Amino acid sequence: MNIQIIGTKKCRETQKTERFFKERGIKYHFRDLAQKGLTKGELNNIKAKIPLEELMNRDGKQFKKRNLQYIIFDPEEELLNDPLLLKTPIVRIGKDATVGYVPEVWKNWLKKE
Repeated sequence: MNIQIIGTKKCRETQKTERFFKERGIKYHFRDLAQKGLTKGELNNIKAKIPLEELMNRDGKQFKKRNLQYIIFDPEEELLNDPLLLKTPIVRIGKDATVGYVPEVWKNWLKKE
């Protein structure tokens, strides 16, 4: 089982997600968006399961700091160029992906494995 958690170390939801998998003794790979963003291929795989609009954190500090609420922009381009605009955590397992803290979905994934 190859689980990837994408988020930032400061994000409370990401911390809760890491704790969820640690408590169950499940290994995962953590990607810190403050260090490294997503590749175009990774974003394409994620957006196959989650629409771009749901991936962008329009309530976050980064969105407001860049004044994106006042301009027209390409969401995909912005997410690739500024990974801190992503809602976190994003959890991937194979072709499946979730955004936010959704332990019910992860429990179902773990049952299937």
